[in-house]
Order: sequence, then C-alpha cells, then structure tokens
Amino acid sequence: MTARRRLAWVAAGVVLAAGCAFAATRLWETQVPGDLHLRDPAATRYFSPSFLHRAENYEAFLRIDALLSVVALVVVLAIYARRGAVLTRESAAGRVGTGMLLAMLGFGIVWLTQLPFGLAGVWWDRRHDVSKQGYLDWAVSSFLGLGGEFLFICVAIAVVMGIAAFMKDWWWVLGAPVFVALALLFTFVSPFLLPDLHPLKDKRLEAQARQLEREQGLPKIPVKVEKVKEFTDAPNAEAVGLGPTRRVILWDTVTEGGFSRPEVRFILAHELGHHSRKHLWKSVGWFALIALPMAFVIALATRRRGGMYSPQAVPVAIFVLVLLQLLVTPAQNAVVRRLESEADWVALRTTCQPGAARSSFQRLARKSLSNPDPPGWDVALLENHPPIIRRIAMADAFQRRQRIACSQRPPAKPQEGHPWKPQRRPQS
Repeated sequence: MTARRRLAWVAAGVVLAAGCAFAATRLWETQVPGDLHLRDPAATRYFSPSFLHRAENYEAFLRIDALLSVVALVVVLAIYARRGAVLTRESAAGRVGTGMLLAMLGFGIVWLTQLPFGLAGVWWDRRHDVSKQGYLDWAVSSFLGLGGEFLFICVAIAVVMGIAAFMKDWWWVLGAPVFVALALLFTFVSPFLLPDLHPLKDKRLEAQARQLEREQGLPKIPVKVEKVKEFTDAPNAEAVGLGPTRRVILWDTVTEGGFSRPEVRFILAHELGHHSRKHLWKSVGWFALIALPMAFVIALATRRRGGMYSPQAVPVAIFVLVLLQLLVTPAQNAVVRRLESEADWVALRTTCQPGAARSSFQRLARKSLSNPDPPGWDVALLENHPPIIRRIAMADAFQRRQRIACSQRPPAKPQEGHPWKPQRRPQS
C-alpha cells in the first residue's frame, strides 16, 4: 500500500469515528431525568430466598452454556476462514454466486455449531418448567428462523461483491448504507413475519390501549396477541414495525397468565413507549453507526484475499463479522438497556402506577425464572434489559416524584362503555 493510500485510509477512519461519535451522543439522549438517583433495594425485599437460589442456579447454567457456545463458534469460524477458500475451486456458480454459496455454508456452520448448546438450553428450560417446547420443534424452528438471516446475508454478499467490482476496497462507503436500508426494510416488514397473531379480544384492555396512545401522542396502533402457551409459560411483549406497520405484540402468557389489569396496562404503556420515543428508528440508527465501521474493518481484513471482489474473501468476512458482533455486544446491550429504561419511565409517567410496575416486574421474574439481581459482568455481557431489581428501583424513584410527575398532565377520561375498574390482583 502506498503512503498516499495509507493516508487516505487513516483519514477515512478518523472522519468516520468523529461522525459516529457525534451521532451516538444524539441517539443516547432519553427522557429519563439526569438527576434520577436509583437505589437498588435488597432482592430479598421482593423475592423469597428460595426463589433467588433457584433463579441463580437456573441462570448460572445458561451463562456457561452461552459462553461455551461463543468459544465454539469463534473456533469453528476461524477454521472456516482459514480453509474455506479452497471450496471456491469446486464451484461453477460464478464469482458472485460462489460468494453467496460460501456465505450460506458459513451460516449453516454457525447453526450446526450452536445446535448442541441450544438443545442444552431447551433441556434446561424444560427441566425448570420454563419451556414446554420439544427438542425437534425447537431445532426445526431454529433452522427456519435462519431463513431471514440467510436471505439478508445472500443479498448483502451479492450487493457488496457487485459494488466491489467498480469501487474495489472502497466498497464499504456505498455498501454500509445498503445494509442500513436492508435493516430498515426488515424492521418495516417484521410484523408480518411473526406467526400465530390474533386480535386482542379484551374490549376493556383495547379501550385502555387507545387511552394510552392518546396520552403518549400516538395514533391508533394495533395490539396483537401471539399464541405461545403451548410452548412456554414465560411472559413477553414487544413493539415491532415502523410507520403504518407499527404493532404491539402481547404473548398470551401475559393476557392469560395471571397478570392483573393494571399490570397489563403498564406493560402496554411500556411497549407503546418504544413507539412514542421512536426506539425502533433509533435502533436502526445505532445499527448504522455499527455498520459503517464494521464494513470498514471487514474491507481491511479481506484485502489479502483479494478484497470483497473475490469469493475467497467471504469466509474471512464472515469470521470478522461475527467476531466484531461479539466485541460490540456489550455496547449494544448497554444501548438496548437504556432504551428499555426510557420505555419504563414513559410507562410510569403515562400510568402513574408505580405499584403496578413493581408487581409486573416481580411477576415477570417469577414466571421466567429470571435472577432479579445478576452479577455486573453478566449484565454487561449477556443482558439486553435492565435487571429486575434496577427496574423496581426506577419505580421506587418515580414514586418519590409521583406528585410532580402525575400532576403535569390532566387525568385521562375513561372510555364510554368500558369503565375501568381495578381488579384484585391474583396471587403469584
């Protein structure tokens, strides 16, 4: 590499780093007050010692399983990066076709490598009554779940190798925005990829959803129920889609799982908070910040194999991509935890029921057998939600400010025909 080209690469890296840093400071902003001091309560205040012991044992196995799967994945992909190029001699699919085949083979290797660790996790979940899913069902659904990733990777490889034909080592300048566009498209259509969704039949809960939307300044967003009770008792909910495809998905383990109406209302407000605070757009923005430097590093790493113009570089690109994803996982987890914390705060502001928030967090932990206060390293490396005890601490902090926070907006009027009546919360 000549001195001039080396200087150009360094200058590009500096400009890219500065731009990403500036954008990150804007995306990091949230509505959570900067002077909010969270004091984590003792876990034994909300959970029995026997539950804490059982939850810790349950998650300890899953941590070890996850860490071993990462080690196995890195080793196998390192071997594939070193030896995979020889497979190009057997291919007659052309330059781009061979690259796509190598990409699909690489992600097939990823699935096979992760399969035994995933099955071990299913066994552990079944042993602790967290999941009812069969081993074959899980393996098939896991394989089918790779369909979207296979499609994304094949399109990405085809695009990158096409761009590299005329931009050479600078393909990442145009390739990274294409990845972001694909991520936007995937986020937009993701609600249509979820199976077994049904309309919300609870008219009173539907009316409360409309009330929460108005209080958060949102238009009507469909609330769907996903049927999962035959596979698991663990509760979950999510916000999906962009613009006209926005949805809130509640698992039937929430709507029919013993949660009280105020607790479900809080969960609804939390998911709507993701939409009102544009968290899905922000997630794509964070992906853009990661995609640009990651594409830059992949371009550097594959230069000795002919760059992304050559199919021989594809195994190396997959190895570097997975390695980079593992390295940025702690930062990604921190971002998601921050967005989840903001959604909690928005839900607290909207419902003004910190008691319902606390009880919903407790029930979520008990039903999913989650350790409410995991070790700090576990949170940083593996958790993309704040610990339950930290979420309870936020509810406590909000309660200390409740009079001010809830007096800043007039109380919402109940919907005609669907008066809200507090119901007695079932015993956990």
